[in-house]
Amino acid sequence: MLNRHPTATASLTRIVGAVSAGRSTAGQEIAAAKDRIAEADGEIAAFLRKAPAESLELAAAATGPLAGVAIGVKDIYDTRDMASENGSSIYAGHRPVTDAALVSMARVAGAAIIGKTTTTEFASLDPTPTRNPRNLDHTPGGSSSGSAAAVAAGMIPLAFGSQTGGSVIRPASFCGVAALKPSFRLLPTVGMKTFSYTLDTAGFFAATAEDLALATRLLTGRDLVEGPFGEGGGLRVGIYRSSVDDNVDAEMHAAVEAAAQLLERSGARIVEVEEPAALAEARASHETVQGFEAVMALSDEFRNHRNSLGPKLGAVLDQGAAITPGDYDVARRAARIGRKAASSLFETVDVLIAPSALGPAPKGLESTGDALMNKLWTLTGNPVVNVPGFASSAGLPLGVSVVARFGRDARALAAAALLQDLIAGQ
Repeated sequence: MLNRHPTATASLTRIVGAVSAGRSTAGQEIAAAKDRIAEADGEIAAFLRKAPAESLELAAAATGPLAGVAIGVKDIYDTRDMASENGSSIYAGHRPVTDAALVSMARVAGAAIIGKTTTTEFASLDPTPTRNPRNLDHTPGGSSSGSAAAVAAGMIPLAFGSQTGGSVIRPASFCGVAALKPSFRLLPTVGMKTFSYTLDTAGFFAATAEDLALATRLLTGRDLVEGPFGEGGGLRVGIYRSSVDDNVDAEMHAAVEAAAQLLERSGARIVEVEEPAALAEARASHETVQGFEAVMALSDEFRNHRNSLGPKLGAVLDQGAAITPGDYDVARRAARIGRKAASSLFETVDVLIAPSALGPAPKGLESTGDALMNKLWTLTGNPVVNVPGFASSAGLPLGVSVVARFGRDARALAAAALLQDLIAGQ
């Protein structure tokens, strides 16, 4: 059995419960988050800027269901009270007039938007200075670098990120926190800088799957209760065997096998699920879909500010500009067929489990890692929850993905919560 890795300690469930019961106040919880950021962020560099005092004063007086919850927001989301720079010098000092839809929803629910977290340029590949709280010599992943790191360091209980390839699930795996990449369009992306309009997905980071479910319910008003699968009885779990599994680190494979053993001992039925050819082809189409759409979404930046772009983003857009509409249409058809094939996977299982990344976080800050294990589920739009808790022999976090049928986010969250409890109980 692999080592168990500790998760973050800032509990959204505790904060919501304490404020609603009168054991704490919104102002006290916000002040505590500010103190944690001041203490920890100097060496981690998860935050780009902090909210102005007047915004936090308003949040301290809030009475909504998320009162007292400090949220870090990836800097591709518009915020009316702070600059929104998209990780790019092109947008230096840019100040939107309105909040992104998800940011506004959080404020309406009483949350405090405590600051903007780092992002790779336009949520692409050029890394940020943010360091992994679990080991400062390793990348936190990307593109939601700051959001994952801020939650992993216990600074805040909730952070907003986004995923176009693997930018929520991979950094969550690297940093050892829970994360939700929900069903496509469950959360609004209005006011979030577009990279690929058929792939961009808003997502959350938190300490636990329970916290993720609570945050999603309180923000959206959706009933996300399913289960709970307290003992795993009746839960059908498929170990997803993909065509790219040869790229996965042996210790990551071991983490998935350990997760399967824990679920089986709890009463779940475990089966092997081999990847159909349609889904292998869909994964291969991701790069074409993303590149073609990125050139259109960033057309002005690419045409008029090419020399200001980071080298990795520039290369992505140069490659995207060479993709023909015909190639894009072929890739879109593969994606559409893949989505149908993904739905059919869940005729015999309730959820799938799979690696959240190729392995532990790479050493150094020159790369944010590889999204190979995440691209398929972003393309198909299935909900994915990263479950933290395992660790490599070097002590670096390893995450396991729980994947459910499109629209069954509650099922993914419930199964993930069960698995996280089982890991913690080892």
